[in-house]
Amino acid sequence: MSRQLPKRPNLEYLRKQAKELLDARRHVNPSEQLADAQHALACEYGFASWPNLKAHVESLVDARSPFVGHWNADVARSKRHPANEFRSAAIIIEVEGDDVRLTDVVVDASGREERHVNTVRADGQEHASEGTSGFSLTAKWRDVRALETVARKGGQVVGSATYEVSADGRTLTITGDEQLIVLGRADRGGV
Repeated sequence: MSRQLPKRPNLEYLRKQAKELLDARRHVNPSEQLADAQHALACEYGFASWPNLKAHVESLVDARSPFVGHWNADVARSKRHPANEFRSAAIIIEVEGDDVRLTDVVVDASGREERHVNTVRADGQEHASEGTSGFSLTAKWRDVRALETVARKGGQVVGSATYEVSADGRTLTITGDEQLIVLGRADRGGV
């Protein structure tokens, strides 16, 4: 099997692909290790090794969106919505052109963990929201570091948010109805 890297490859997504490949390969060989799956994935993308693939993707960091990566909420610096006093939150953002994939994990006030995955098309057009009847979302890039969204139901605005990355790329601020969420870029270590 041969794969082609997208124009803006995302290391977080490649790590996820390696873990998924590991799960599939363990059905055939239970002793399979993550390093084996990473190597196999790198070869599928035409690289001799995972470190070579990783180095290539990291070399493109300046060409990718500043939104891409893993972000953790700084609860002390955030003003949470009164209806959502979460304990912790993390978000992984992937960007491919105007498609923005948001994978979030939130631990609510009671300690229950919730996971959501949403894909937003930031083309300035109104799109029906996935899995929600009657809702639509319009998203557009204000500039390379700012994304604006407006949610509607039945043609009426029911919410809006702005996602903005700081000039140094270390902070993501999400402002919306009655909330301000400050997130810091997570350590790029790991898998």
